[in-house]
Amino acid sequence: MLAIRLVKLIEKHSKQLSCELTEKVWNSPRCSDLHKVPSNELEARTHEIYRNLSDWLLDKTEAELERRYTELGARRAEQGVAYSHFLWAITSTKEHMRAFVQREGLSDTAMELHGELELLFLLGQFFDRALYYAAVGYERERDRVGGRQRRRRGDEQRTFV
Repeated sequence: MLAIRLVKLIEKHSKQLSCELTEKVWNSPRCSDLHKVPSNELEARTHEIYRNLSDWLLDKTEAELERRYTELGARRAEQGVAYSHFLWAITSTKEHMRAFVQREGLSDTAMELHGELELLFLLGQFFDRALYYAAVGYERERDRVGGRQRRRRGDEQRTFV
């Protein structure tokens, strides 16, 4: 199946892809808030996606995807990264991978094109879910911190009354 061969090709080039993406994201004004994230953490995260793509697309359950990306969303909220910058970074990861697939896919036959389209569908589905769960984690962390701040402000107001 061509889709699996393309996934293996992505995994084989995972280090190169993650370095390229990290530089792209690091230099984008749409992701400038990611400077709050240590660069080695950012590169390790992108490398993890590329290196283990077959696991993420074929083996991981919805619950595992939910756990990983709600944790990541909460971490970025905790780090004070603007949600729009975080969203753009995930979208850039998807686009970078899609560009690689289109560049390397070399679909000469209808079957190869079908395999490439299948992979692009799986990638789209994966990243749509990742974005959703990342948003859930981000919002939970923001609400948790916001609730704590509101409680503190309420305590301060009671002190002055």
